[in-house]
Amino acid sequence: MNNKYSFNGKVALVTGAGSGMGLSSAKAFALAGASVALADINEEAVKREAEQLVKEGYKAIAITCDVSDEQQVKEMIEKAVEKFGRVDAAYNNAGIQCLFSETADLPASEFDRVVAINLRGVFLCMKYELLQMRKQGSGTIVNCSSLGGLVGGAGRAAYHATKHGVLGLTKSAAIEYAPKGIRINAICPGTIDTPMVHSMVETGELSVEEAIKLAPIGRLGRDDEMADVVLWLSSQASSYVIGQAIAVDGGYTIQ
Repeated sequence: MNNKYSFNGKVALVTGAGSGMGLSSAKAFALAGASVALADINEEAVKREAEQLVKEGYKAIAITCDVSDEQQVKEMIEKAVEKFGRVDAAYNNAGIQCLFSETADLPASEFDRVVAINLRGVFLCMKYELLQMRKQGSGTIVNCSSLGGLVGGAGRAAYHATKHGVLGLTKSAAIEYAPKGIRINAICPGTIDTPMVHSMVETGELSVEEAIKLAPIGRLGRDDEMADVVLWLSSQASSYVIGQAIAVDGGYTIQ
């Protein structure tokens, strides 16, 4: 392995690590040599996945965390540091989809629910990751936005609003912390073959065939393809990349 992509001696934290892109990224960090803190609101899933990594010889712990709860986020970072001593790379992946609705018909409570997890949650994770990384004088953060952070989408105003907001947080914090040795970037995944997308298909909110037609590459993305970009942005191979929103969408947003 190119040593620029090696995470030997490093500590990675991944939220939403119980499944999908978060789990794939957590596994990729472990394979690259990192000690990994897997965090998810689904206690059973995240414990199962962390235990499996440990069985395979990797260093990993499970942390149950609701990213919309500030105290839980604070304790998540404390647990990771208590176990591994530091946090070198963080991937803030936890997020939810919103109710499909015209904006005028969307309940304010639904808007608040999506903002609490997708935007407030990313802010809280960044806040406590940055407090730790600022002490260390180094670190990388990758936030998960979406193609929905780059374009609009009928029926998904709350989701797209939060994903645009993630990019605003990313860019502003990146300016603040680049001089302090901390790099912050975001990825904007397209339609990826994950449990969230499967759920949207099952409810009739998404047609796989239509999604494939909209991507020039002609297929859905894979979660391991997202993990590759997360690790690149977290590694020394991207050492001059600051505050970017990297579209990983099969060409959807270049049309």
